[in-house]
Amino acid sequence: MWLLFKISRMQAYPFRVLRIFYLVVLCISFYPATASHVVGGEVSYLFLGPAPGGNKYQISLSIYEDCLTGNPVSIAADDPAFCTIYDGNDSLIYHDSVFHVSSITVPSNFSNGCIANAPLVCLYKKTFVYNFVLAPNATGYTFAYQRCCRNGGILNIEEPGNVGATYYCTIPPASLAANNNSAVFANYPPQIICVNDPLLYNNSATDPDGDSLTYELCRAYSSPNGLQQSEPATPPPFTDAVYVNPPFSYSMPMTAYPALQVDAKTGLISGTPNRVGRYVVDVCCHEWRNGVMINTIQREFQFLVTDCSKNVVANIPLLTTYPNTFELNCKNHTVHFINTSTGGVTWLWDFGVPGAPKDTSFEPTFVYPDTGTYAMKLVVNPGGTCQDSIVRLVRVYPTFKAQFSNEGDQCTGLPVTFTDQTVATAKPITNWQWYFGDGDSAVTENTAHTYVNAGTYDAMLISQNVTQCVDTIVKQVVIDNFKPFAGNDTIIVKGESIQFNATGGTGYTWIPAANLSNTTIYNPVGYYSDTGLYTYYVQVQSEYGCTGYDTINVTVVNQAAFFVPTAFTPNGDRRNDLFRPVAVGYRDLVYFMVYNRFGQQVYYSTTLDAGWNGTFNNKVADVGTYFWQIRYTDRFGKEGYLKGDVTLIR
Repeated sequence: MWLLFKISRMQAYPFRVLRIFYLVVLCISFYPATASHVVGGEVSYLFLGPAPGGNKYQISLSIYEDCLTGNPVSIAADDPAFCTIYDGNDSLIYHDSVFHVSSITVPSNFSNGCIANAPLVCLYKKTFVYNFVLAPNATGYTFAYQRCCRNGGILNIEEPGNVGATYYCTIPPASLAANNNSAVFANYPPQIICVNDPLLYNNSATDPDGDSLTYELCRAYSSPNGLQQSEPATPPPFTDAVYVNPPFSYSMPMTAYPALQVDAKTGLISGTPNRVGRYVVDVCCHEWRNGVMINTIQREFQFLVTDCSKNVVANIPLLTTYPNTFELNCKNHTVHFINTSTGGVTWLWDFGVPGAPKDTSFEPTFVYPDTGTYAMKLVVNPGGTCQDSIVRLVRVYPTFKAQFSNEGDQCTGLPVTFTDQTVATAKPITNWQWYFGDGDSAVTENTAHTYVNAGTYDAMLISQNVTQCVDTIVKQVVIDNFKPFAGNDTIIVKGESIQFNATGGTGYTWIPAANLSNTTIYNPVGYYSDTGLYTYYVQVQSEYGCTGYDTINVTVVNQAAFFVPTAFTPNGDRRNDLFRPVAVGYRDLVYFMVYNRFGQQVYYSTTLDAGWNGTFNNKVADVGTYFWQIRYTDRFGKEGYLKGDVTLIR
């Protein structure tokens, strides 16, 4: 059954097939198909030029095997490696095997004479080279290799000993990038990392065509469980590996603080792991040409984080979100360094400025000569048996200071213009975040905002420039609490005058001018020789230039009178809620009294301004008829008496 795989466009020699057959039978006899030993892998390719039938490519597949705990039979079964090629329509183009061209033991990239408990590791790298002739097409091709299974003990992937891996590369269509060569990753990452020790590793790649490269953490792919090595790989899209969540994901493959990250431009991996264990990490390198991403290669590897019990650790904290950057100084050229190293006795600081003297202080201060990004280095116990060092970046880009102006009428309903005036040596300004203090915001360089309600608001601008300098400024914006008021409507007797008293502003204009002593003051006198209804409009202007209007009605009657309502409805709707007589032409009120049908006094006042609200002893009074009495003094000094009834309705 093992030999029933599809051999498409391949050369099959009897001796080679027989050799493969015996090797596979040996693997099946002595070890299960899901043997765990795969540590990582990567694929790259070269364009070798035109050939009969299309273009010739050389594809290099490297797989990494755990030679410490992996089963030797399973490791042997990796050779030959079976590869599959699909076109963009997932049609199987090629499936064949090839034996490795090289096999090496990868150095651990870990040595420190002051660490006595370094764990044992063993890693094989097998490289397989395939040569293919592929006809140019409109969809491109995908080369895929799948193998089960990953080595056990991995913390961030579920069931690692039973989950296979997929390693692949894509050859873009000729219309996108004809005759393209893929990027190639450089040196392999360190296999051992000390917990709580800052990691700084260059995982960059090179591109033979000179295309631009960017990097990011990306997801690992699994392969079907039970996949026989000789079977064709499944076509894309490939199945995502399942991360143990929380806390792990492809973008957070290990617990670390600062978090593990890869610099998008340089491929520099940094972070400080804070939990021991073995973790799968995948890095994708994207290839760009003329602003278009044309290809991606992916490298999968594993970090073994261990408690190294280091006696000396050089460390400088990260105070920015920039990768491996200690400080971003946007105010001046002076940087004070913080030393969080342990186990040190002496220190040597190199501030990254050629010719500048070095410093042996524990936490020095240095004045940089100019703006720029500097790579500084701290060596702990320089020249000693147990020394350690660390390199951090310092970005010096003064001056950056947020500032803005606001103009316009500070009135409700009218726009206020906000203009960015940020001062920056390094330009351009790239980001603006406005907060107007009333819940609204904006993200443009300059903006306008209309306040609905009057008040004092804290307007805030957070600006950022191309070097990621950030500053914040807050200013108070006063929106005029403008309430123009002409006064309450009133009733007077013919032949009398009234003193107006408008409020709310600093300038007043009365319309019409009839019967008024002055039309441009807040308190003109009105004299009326005849009866009638006189309505006035007053235009009020505030100190901030806001303009509003209000009206007042003056009713002129022939003689003095009391106007007493016959009913009122104290139900809280602000309409006819008070029982309040209106007096015209009377000098004084002696009393105004209301009592119920039992003769109990429910209200008493010597002024008509308040009025009865329909309660008695702090409780809602009953619906019904109530009786009132008024004793007054008229304008000639003579007392009078009035009485009547009113109906309370709810």
